[in-house]
Amino acid sequence: MNNDRTEFRLFSPLQRRVEHIGTTYLFESASQRIDFTRPIGAPAFLEPDSVSWNVFKNPLSLFIGGVAAVILELAEPKVGTAVWRHTGFKEHPLRRLRNTGLAAMATVYAAESQARNLIQRINTMHSRVSGVTAEGLAYRADDPRLLDWVYATASFGFIQAHHVYARQLSSEDCDRYYRESTLAAHLYGAYGAPKSRRQLDDLFAFTAPTLVPSSAMFEFLKIMSSRPLLPAQLHRLQPMLVRAAIDIIPDDLRIRLRLDHTQCLRPWERAFLRRAGGFADRLVLAGMPPVLACQRMGLPDHYLYRSQKA
Repeated sequence: MNNDRTEFRLFSPLQRRVEHIGTTYLFESASQRIDFTRPIGAPAFLEPDSVSWNVFKNPLSLFIGGVAAVILELAEPKVGTAVWRHTGFKEHPLRRLRNTGLAAMATVYAAESQARNLIQRINTMHSRVSGVTAEGLAYRADDPRLLDWVYATASFGFIQAHHVYARQLSSEDCDRYYRESTLAAHLYGAYGAPKSRRQLDDLFAFTAPTLVPSSAMFEFLKIMSSRPLLPAQLHRLQPMLVRAAIDIIPDDLRIRLRLDHTQCLRPWERAFLRRAGGFADRLVLAGMPPVLACQRMGLPDHYLYRSQKA
């Protein structure tokens, strides 16, 4: 994997301020406690030179990709009902965002033993969730087909947002990313999660006829655009980041979900976010999971941000 950009740090007072904002946002009031620095030397599911370790270090593209994933989840009636009815997002969106973000980070960066324990706890919670949609369709949160969709939409959102707003990836790196995701996907019960972009496209085509522009989806977009969910310094960016998420959804699915071009980015916004995403991809943030995981593995803090050829 090629990375031809060098790491970047702000001048000390601002750097410390940004690091404090990032760690407070991710870890404060999170229901799960993960120590990314322990056990010393313990490997994660993936190696530090994996595509996933590089993709997940970028907070801007990760946020955009997560929003895109939830849009697609809420569009699938069974998944959407389960997410909206049982996760508490409507009542406590910030707490839900933190917990979901921390779980995603742990799956990539935490020691494998900690990640497995977290996944087991999540699977136990999923096993207790079931119900019937407004259309009379029965669902269970541990249904492998529904988990395939959840995992596929998350994988798509994260890699596509990174590709568009942070750093363009080759088709080989994209396929490698999907292959890397399968181990954790299987542990979550998503046994049919796509292993390549072609398999993802096939799953999207197969699922598209079932997707609907649900009221939960539009309520989610309203919450994400209007409620102060990001650190105070970034509140004004939220509507733009939501439009960025809509922007990366495939055209045919966006049309099907009645998300028209007025809800996408303006050209200057797209250019701005690409510059911001490129900057975020080089900004070393002490105290955040990518750096803490590197410390656990005996690697320098800037390992994922350095200029490298692989």
